[in-house]
Order: sequence, then C-alpha cells, then structure tokens
Amino acid sequence: MRTPTASAPSAARPAPLAYRCPADGSHAPVESPAWRCPTCGGTWDLDFAPSSPVPLKSLAGRVNSLWRYEEALPLAGPAGGLTLGEGRTPLVPLTDHVSAKLDFLMPTLSFKDRGAVMLVELARRLGPGRVARVVADSSGNAGTAVAAYCARAALPCAVYVPEATSPKKTEQIRAHGAHVVLVPGDREAAAVAGRAAADEPGTFYASHVHNPFFLHGTKTYVYELWEDLGGRLPDTLVVPVGNGTLLLGAWLAVNELHAHGLVDRRPALVAVQAEAVSPLAAAFHAGAQDLAVSASPAPARPTLAEGIAIPRPPRAAQILRAVRESGGTFLTVTEPRIRAAQLDLAARGLFVESTAAACWAAVTADPGRVAGATVVPLCGAGAKTGLAAG
Repeated sequence: MRTPTASAPSAARPAPLAYRCPADGSHAPVESPAWRCPTCGGTWDLDFAPSSPVPLKSLAGRVNSLWRYEEALPLAGPAGGLTLGEGRTPLVPLTDHVSAKLDFLMPTLSFKDRGAVMLVELARRLGPGRVARVVADSSGNAGTAVAAYCARAALPCAVYVPEATSPKKTEQIRAHGAHVVLVPGDREAAAVAGRAAADEPGTFYASHVHNPFFLHGTKTYVYELWEDLGGRLPDTLVVPVGNGTLLLGAWLAVNELHAHGLVDRRPALVAVQAEAVSPLAAAFHAGAQDLAVSASPAPARPTLAEGIAIPRPPRAAQILRAVRESGGTFLTVTEPRIRAAQLDLAARGLFVESTAAACWAAVTADPGRVAGATVVPLCGAGAKTGLAAG
C-alpha cells in the first residue's frame, strides 16, 4: 500500500491498493471513505494478490505474530506499527484425526484479532487527516478486538452491539476505552446503527463484514496451519459461519497457497451454523447461489451461538460459492448439541464460549460428514460468556 500520509510507516507496500466490487467491477482507492460500493451497495473485495510465495523455510526467524506472513499481506509488517502479538495459536489433537486450533488464546480471547489488527493498522496509516474516530458493529468479539487495537493505536472508538450482548463482552470493550452503544433488537439492528454512524465525516468503519482487509487478516489462520503442518493442509477445515469472515479468509489463503504451488490440493470447507439461525445452510442445500433478495429472512430463534446468529450475511453469495468450490458442505447443530459440546471441550481442558463449540458439536454429532485429517477452530474463550445454561 502506498503511504497515504507523511506520518504513515515507510514499510507500506509500494503499489497502491484499491477496493473492487465483485458485482459490477467498480473500484475505489483504499483511502476512500466509501465502505461499500456506491453503485450497487455491495461489499468490497480487495484488489490484491501476493506477488511472491511465503517462504516456509525462512519463517522460523521471523516475528512471532501474524505479520510473519508479510508476502501474503496487503499491508507490510509493522516496523514501529501495530501489534499485540496476535496469531501463532496452538494446534492440539482432540481425536486421532481431528485437531483444534486454539484461537481463543489471542490477545482479546477471540480469533477476531486476526482481522482487527489489519483494520486498525489501515486506519492508523490513513492518518488523522482522514480518520478522526473508528466505528464498529458487532455481536461482541469483533467489537472487543477493534476496541483493543484502537486503544493500542490511540484512536477513538465506538462499538455498536445488540442490547442482549453478554455483559462480560461489553465490559471488555469498555475496559479498552471504547464507547459502547447498546442497540435495541438483534445483530442486524446493531449493524444498521453502526452503518449509519459510519457515514459521518471523519469516520473509519472498521467493519469485519464489509472491509476486505479483515479477511486478509483472518486468512493467516490457514497460513499458520500450513506452517505448523510442515507445508501441508488438512483434508477438511470445519468453520463456524455467521458473516463468514473466517471461512472467506481461509479460502483466500487456500487459493493463494495453491496458486503459488505451496500445496497441491485444497481442503474441503465444512461450514457450521446453529440450526436456530441457518439461512446459509438452507440456501446451500436448496441449491441457491445467494439468499433470496426479495424474501424476508426467517425470524431468528434464540441460540447459544450468538456469534454466528446472522439472518442475512452480506457476503452470502461468496460464502456459498467458496463452500461449493471446495467440495464441502453445510452442517447445522441443535442447541442441546452446542451445550454438550461446550461441556465436553471443558472436560478436555478447553473452556470456550458456546459459539466456539459449534464446530465440535457438528463433528461429534455426525463424524461421517468430515473426512481425513480435520481441524476445527476454537474461536472464543469461555470467560467471555460463561457456560451455556441448561
């Protein structure tokens, strides 16, 4: 990325980056305040592809954070820039063929740190002339991550969350110095409020859904697997899906590694949703390419997996396409299964929030639906929500 202001780090990429709308081909510079395509209102992709492969044999001597994969990132490493030591989380076996990646051991206790560091570093590099404050909307974890990195970058931050968000999560956001706005209604209501605030002058919208820099942070999840497995990837990646930010980041990384000849096959993506809120699973099994635009989303039922309770994800078409291209599928899990999986993981020494237990619930409910070496992410710590009631 070309340095947008004189105060930005000199290590930025030499070539300018641009947002690109996959629907109509529109472009905008990353310095633009437009957080979505002004022509069709769609989500941006980032017009970026790594020009050189990540050198596996050279990684051992690099910084112990996700910035070690500098060839694959749209922002160059933070020489004097932003980091909390995010990434490099452990991979531990659960069964003979299923392993868990412990992303709840991130600085803010969720995988959202992977994308948040990229968003806030971008806001920091854009400089005070363009960014007076940062706004995010979230069910809790993404907002916490953005708040933490804004605190590190000394950027004012406001986070819009549904009023029913876990008090432990809102307490964590406030502890980082961010202003919490409790929005009546569900996750979509919080998104609407956040987007309205994002349109105010001088605001950087740190949207983990709309801003593609977030996906280029979450893709480091797969780069770490590839490194830890000695240049291989597992046969199956099981991923929880609400807005799909981890799944889409994972698919970015898989395709980049394959394009550079660093892996010879691509793993199947198995996407997991709570049965109570499963619009993507329904669309996938109906053979749809997207969620029906004219139809109202099915009423969201209560679910323990609040982090993936998204009735209408903006990147639905991309998520469905990625799962199909990978040869994967969608699985849904019931509330009793989620609760049992959380308790089972805790009995194994891994206390995660109920959303993070959804993938383990899917794998244990139907072991025949996943093949070969499999990795599940444990995305958020149990300290954020406590044990599921029941």
